[in-house]
Amino acid sequence: MSRQNKRDRHTEHAAAPRQKGQAGYWMYGLHAVSSALKNPQRQAHELLVTRETAQALSQVEIMQAVAPQIVDRSRIDPLCGRDAVHQGIALRVAPLAPSAIEDLSDREGTILILDQVTDPRNIGAILRSAAAFNAAGIILQDRHAPQESGVMAKAASGALDVIPVVREVNLSRAIAQLQKAGHWVIGLDTGGSILSREGLGERRAALVLGAEGEGLRRLTREHCDEIARLHMQGDMESLNVSVAASVALYELARP
Repeated sequence: MSRQNKRDRHTEHAAAPRQKGQAGYWMYGLHAVSSALKNPQRQAHELLVTRETAQALSQVEIMQAVAPQIVDRSRIDPLCGRDAVHQGIALRVAPLAPSAIEDLSDREGTILILDQVTDPRNIGAILRSAAAFNAAGIILQDRHAPQESGVMAKAASGALDVIPVVREVNLSRAIAQLQKAGHWVIGLDTGGSILSREGLGERRAALVLGAEGEGLRRLTREHCDEIARLHMQGDMESLNVSVAASVALYELARP
């Protein structure tokens, strides 16, 4: 999506500092932690819960996955970063192993390709929309995308442990691989035709979205089969990349 109205604020949303001697990172929030504990591929190390939250979750099966430590909120606060809404629960986890492009081809739904999207909150919100609209997965450019973090997991609201994430060094090569597998690759950018489910026909779509503020890079754009834009009737020229992803996924997923 070109010229998004939110610039890159990756450094502003940095993950909470890792505690010395501890592996992994701290994930927080009820939905994110619950989803992680239900994921058999997720390695969990330590679960901290306030007494109030433990009482509310006492009948929930996920509490049996990792023995919780009952702590005060003051123990959790510094682990999650400034102003984090942790809801009285934090889980120290190892990052998930990245998926492969071949894994996405085996799943139904649209594949999302993020071209240097660097804000972890935006990626988390896109993951959440991907789960809502049954997308097959997300491809990130490895060297220009943030690592998995508590900020990303919280924004994803559990989707980080549901939607496969692939990290590729070369997005143009990844696009070519998808095209060879039969996917129709659509770059979302201004100046294209209006994105339409009917126009896609029976073809399976891969949707490419550009970085906050910058849009699609020239080389990425040139490798797409089609450039399309969202139908917008108002005065706004563009949308935040996570909002644009949600609207586009709805259009491609609707009956």
